[in-house]
Parts: sequence; C-alpha cells; structure tokens
Amino acid sequence: MGINMTVEIHLERKEFYQDRTIGGFYDDTGKFRWYTLEPTDRKLEAGGVKIANLTAIPRGRYHVQYFYSFKRHGLTPVLLNVPQFTGIEIHLGDVPVDTEGCILIGDTYDAPNKQILASDQACSEFYPYLLEKIIESNNQVWLTVS
Repeated sequence: MGINMTVEIHLERKEFYQDRTIGGFYDDTGKFRWYTLEPTDRKLEAGGVKIANLTAIPRGRYHVQYFYSFKRHGLTPVLLNVPQFTGIEIHLGDVPVDTEGCILIGDTYDAPNKQILASDQACSEFYPYLLEKIIESNNQVWLTVS
C-alpha cells in the first residue's frame, strides 16, 4: 500500500494577465482535470518582487498536505515550504480577490471574463481525490507549478 510511492500532480500556468494567472491542474496520470486561478505571476523564481496577496507563488515543486483551516472551517490542502509564502492553500473561489495569494480551482473557464467557474464542484472532486492520493502514498503528494 504505497509505502515508497510518490504522487506527482501538476499545475501549468497558461494565461497571464495584470491581475490574475489562469492555468490547468493535471492529476497524477497527466490528465487535465481542473482550471486554476492564481494572483499575478511576477516570476519570483527569476527575481521578481512579491506584492502581498497579489503575487503567485514561485514555480517549483511543493509537498502538499491537509491541514485544518480556521478560515475555511475544515481540512484544506496546503503547500509546504513555499519560498516567501506561508499558508498557501488550494480552495474555493472564482476571481482574483478570492485568491488571497492561494490557488483556486474550477470546473469550467469563462474565457471572455478570464474567470474560473464551478469552484465548489471542482473542490468537491479535488479534495477527495487528493486525500485518497495522500493516503495511498503515505503522505507523499507533490505539486509542480510550471
């Protein structure tokens, strides 16, 4: 039962705007599953400057675990050891103000408005998927952001 198994999931940033970054979330088989919305990509890994709550995390590979979020009143996926950031969660939301620096996921994408939709549906799919992978891998789930 997965003692030495590592699960790799992927977030690929695809569209870059002044106030948001749109991407795609791929599961451990490489299949596209959900749309993502993050704050502005300021390319921190290349020396960009962080603006609190308005900057996407640096590209990289991050350990993902569940923690209790007092703000969200439940277990929430959190990325660990993100340079210059703490408390980066994957949670509900549709527009940039909802990110608070975190990663939002949605089932659909409204391209004209550059907005993800059906975030509640995406979270209701993603959270159990992630929990299953955490259990299967003995807590070895990693997210690569590119």
